[in-house]
Amino acid sequence: MDNVNNTRSVAIYWDFENLHAGLLEAKYGEGAYTKQEIRFKPQEPLVDIQALVELGASYGPIAINRAYGNWQFFSRYRDALLQTSVELIQLFPPGASAKNGADIKLCLDATEDIGRFGHIGTVIIVGGDSDFMPVAQKIKAAGRTLIGIGTRRNTNRHWANSCHEFRFYESLVEAESANAEPNAIPVAPSHTVHPAAELLRRAVRLLAESTGDAWVNKASVLPMIKRLDPTFDFKDHGYGSFSDMIKALPEVVEVRKGEVDHQLRVKGAA
Repeated sequence: MDNVNNTRSVAIYWDFENLHAGLLEAKYGEGAYTKQEIRFKPQEPLVDIQALVELGASYGPIAINRAYGNWQFFSRYRDALLQTSVELIQLFPPGASAKNGADIKLCLDATEDIGRFGHIGTVIIVGGDSDFMPVAQKIKAAGRTLIGIGTRRNTNRHWANSCHEFRFYESLVEAESANAEPNAIPVAPSHTVHPAAELLRRAVRLLAESTGDAWVNKASVLPMIKRLDPTFDFKDHGYGSFSDMIKALPEVVEVRKGEVDHQLRVKGAA
């Protein structure tokens, strides 16, 4: 899969409660989420929403970003959901079982969307249920790339195997933390983090992960930054051009000349 040169759009569908429940049970033990005194109260935020949205952006511009669940208990995710432009689909449980049918609604919407929108090239489903297997066949039959994301504890292996690529949530977040501070020695905060430098680092890292090569083409970096932050303008940070910005941040990225374009990699990356 050539994720960098693929200009087709990405659709992300979240079975949000499924993901949250898996993380909560990993923290508090098997069956913790089914207990009424835990489930039917405001939930602590456990899902790193930004990390998953950034992964989606590495495959192309995000056209659909839709999360399904009973949102009356997930208000503490409000800021993170707003910042990443997630569309919330409210599903009230119709019976005493408290099952909201998110997987069924998600599958119906995904099937409809790939039929309506030819520009969607990659579909990402966040959730671990085997109920997603039928829609996996539909997505692949339509010639789209299917990426699955789920927790190790709650992911059905048959569902994972039905995807073109499956990523475990824990590995994604661990990689994010490791890349942010790889055995870092604390330093005195003499100045605030440079926002342009941080965006540049994240963009190059995500592109490197998607291609499997630490060196990425310079031409692909600015579009990736724009996916991470559509408001980004290098002029707002005092640079006359994107090339000037790269030259001014040698502590963030290394540069070398490639066959057709200059290439960048995160400073210190192997």
